[in-house]
Amino acid sequence: QVQLVESGGGLVQAGGSLRLSCAASGTPSPFSMYAMGWIRQAPGKEREFVASISWTTYYSNSVKGRFTISRDNAKNTVYLQMNSLKPEDTAVYYCAAVQDLRRARDYGTYDYWGQGTQVTVSS
Repeated sequence: QVQLVESGGGLVQAGGSLRLSCAASGTPSPFSMYAMGWIRQAPGKEREFVASISWTTYYSNSVKGRFTISRDNAKNTVYLQMNSLKPEDTAVYYCAAVQDLRRARDYGTYDYWGQGTQVTVSS
């Protein structure tokens, strides 16, 4: 069974940085065959796409230029480097995966989800 475990969340002041990690295990196919994404949900709001990675990377306009998604296929891990954090970035950040690199931007079809990690940015 596929498991995704996020780590790296926490409390940071505005302008600061955090790096989230998501370790995958139990994938029936090589990790490199999975599109990986980060999706966040703030209190009282719907889930919002943040970034994803397949052969290339995709970002929401709200994080472009501040966040960087990357992956290490040898470690079955995807990362989200978050710089210049703003209070509006406060949310639970979820890692998700789908075994189809073509669906990297279609997070609504992702098959596997982690439990989420809280990111809080204070002003």
